[in-house]
Amino acid sequence: METTLEFLTTRKPGREVHRHWPDEVKAKIVSESLRPGTTVNEVAQRYGLRANSLSTWRTMARQGKLMLPEPEDAVEFAAMVINTPLPELPTVKAATSPEIVVGPVTIRLEE
Repeated sequence: METTLEFLTTRKPGREVHRHWPDEVKAKIVSESLRPGTTVNEVAQRYGLRANSLSTWRTMARQGKLMLPEPEDAVEFAAMVINTPLPELPTVKAATSPEIVVGPVTIRLEE
């Protein structure tokens, strides 16, 4: 007796299912591909997608159409305030009585 097996599928052979990637996931994958020492192919293989799809997402990120998350090791800069020292004021000698000098005229105020 011969056994026959029949397989029914809903997909046509040779056709892949197109997945919809949420923007948050795309942004995460793109940011991983931008890390030093990684390649587009390496990251694409890790997530099971084609390298040209990842390259398209990277282009979208460069154009501002895909917002990337802030890197985990992001460096923040603090404002630096530099106070310049004030110039030294000339020393004033103590006067026993105040004087007002206007041109050749001197007015002394005495108590």
